[in-house]
Amino acid sequence: MSKSLAVEQFELGVCYYPEQWPESLWADDYRRMRECGFSVVRMGEFAWNFFEPEEGRFTFDVFDRAIDLAHEHGLKVILGTPTATPPAWLTHKHPEVLNVTLEGVQHQHGLRRHYNYSSPVYRDYCAKITEVMARHYANHPGVAGWQIDNEINCETNVFYSVADHAAFRSWLRERYGTLEELNRAWGTVFWNQSYSDWEQVHLPRPTPADSPNPHQALDEKRFISDNAISFLRVQVEIVRKLAPNQPITTNGLFGHLDSHAMTDELLDFFSYDSYPNFASIWNDADRDDPLLDRKWSNNLAKVRSISPNFCVMEQQSGPGGWVNRMAQPSPKPGQMRLWTYQSVAHGADMLLYFRWRTASFGTEIYWHGINDYHNQPNRRVAEAQTIGRELGRIGKAVAGSRYAAEVAIVRDYDNEWDGELDAWHGPLTGESEYGWSKSLQLNHIPYDYLYMRENTGLDELARYQALIYPHPAIMSEETAELLKKYVAGGGKLIFGARTGYKDTRGHCRMMPFPGPVAELCGVTVEDFTLIPGGGAAPNIRWVDGGEERGAAAVKFNDILRPMNESVETLAVYDGDYYAGKPALTRASYGGGEAYYYGAAFTREV
Repeated sequence: MSKSLAVEQFELGVCYYPEQWPESLWADDYRRMRECGFSVVRMGEFAWNFFEPEEGRFTFDVFDRAIDLAHEHGLKVILGTPTATPPAWLTHKHPEVLNVTLEGVQHQHGLRRHYNYSSPVYRDYCAKITEVMARHYANHPGVAGWQIDNEINCETNVFYSVADHAAFRSWLRERYGTLEELNRAWGTVFWNQSYSDWEQVHLPRPTPADSPNPHQALDEKRFISDNAISFLRVQVEIVRKLAPNQPITTNGLFGHLDSHAMTDELLDFFSYDSYPNFASIWNDADRDDPLLDRKWSNNLAKVRSISPNFCVMEQQSGPGGWVNRMAQPSPKPGQMRLWTYQSVAHGADMLLYFRWRTASFGTEIYWHGINDYHNQPNRRVAEAQTIGRELGRIGKAVAGSRYAAEVAIVRDYDNEWDGELDAWHGPLTGESEYGWSKSLQLNHIPYDYLYMRENTGLDELARYQALIYPHPAIMSEETAELLKKYVAGGGKLIFGARTGYKDTRGHCRMMPFPGPVAELCGVTVEDFTLIPGGGAAPNIRWVDGGEERGAAAVKFNDILRPMNESVETLAVYDGDYYAGKPALTRASYGGGEAYYYGAAFTREV
């Protein structure tokens, strides 16, 4: 059962950093927050020095005053553990807590998230600061919950310190038991990579062609995720014990992290940081698309799969950018309101804007908040007040409501992580998810994301009339059997190219594609070809459309052969040496249907 935020009234708020502003501003800030209809503030996640200015000396005076005053003004506080930014006294004394690049270059103090999760020393310091904060604020009436750390795996999601290599070995011992099993899983007989002693085993390191063992690289991502969860668990268990009545969350949606497992194992609900203008600079920049910020509804659909009702801990409220990167335009009038209701419509029951006032110093002086430096009224403040009034009227009605969909795009972490290295299937997924999400949006068809996990049951699949699993190269026999049951029970299942040919180790199966779902799809792949970047892809031609041509079959082409007469060919390739060969098929299976398309999906296909 997914973990969800449970509130009776929608909570609107803002991120606030009292340590960055003169105390003389606090009361006026809080008063104006309440005028905006805000009821919650987040603070503390970057303030370790204020709680522990030197090792072992803990002080609470600044935040006691800030939290007390917020409480007096009717504001609840979500308090962050400050472990995303270790203090200089700690990193100076213990440089081994710092992260290291693949090339062996150690990060230094001066930004954030420059530590590694594996260092026993750092975990010990994190436990101490968490314990003293939890003891101090466990019964404070103004503290409504905790955010553990901040944006896990943001800035970097790879770790190569000495402690990380050691932790990876321990993780592998637990997973495989013996070096013999490890060697089999990693296929180390290839290119003479076999290990005879555990000390020879490391995380990926630089190689001549910048190409690590692919099975080692997949386990690296699994390890990073498990290790991040283990790091968070240290703090969560302390807060659970000392402050059992204060809910726990953390924020973000970043790479190499199984956010579903993290939430199930540790959190009361998941929180997301929503910055739709990223879409205009980081995503789909080469596409002619007037609705780029709608890509964030695709992200929000993924968040719903973790917590059907969730918190947006940071909602963009102004133009964004650090001094040296991520320059974003200002939201147009009404756009902040649009983004807010986009989040609400997807299941957000708590939303905090980032940030109350734009920082006047530091790396984020251009990451604008609701208020500008001058602290005078502006259109973003007025828009926030409008939103606050509206949500104040409907807040009880929307709280707890659930998004309803009958279609789901299926994902899993193994294929996501394996596809980062594997150019033969990884790039297909982004193209296909973009195509499906945009097509479903433009046709006003609600959709979810469904993550296939070890504990996924048939009841979760059966909620949907149709499932789209674009390119699951890695597929276990257990997953294949579950999908067969779903289709047999009346479901419709759609696959794309490169389905089912790898096992969970990332080894290619010695059986015809699409491997364990060949019977379900009723086809075998008789030939295949990568469509090189920039290369012309053949079009498809619809069988029931005479000479009518469809869109291009992009990225990759599986040339299909129906295995029996009951399999219907819906479209054929209309070009290259395989012109006239099946490109899209439909097979009946029990009470349902399985479709196989031999390319990546686009909005047109």
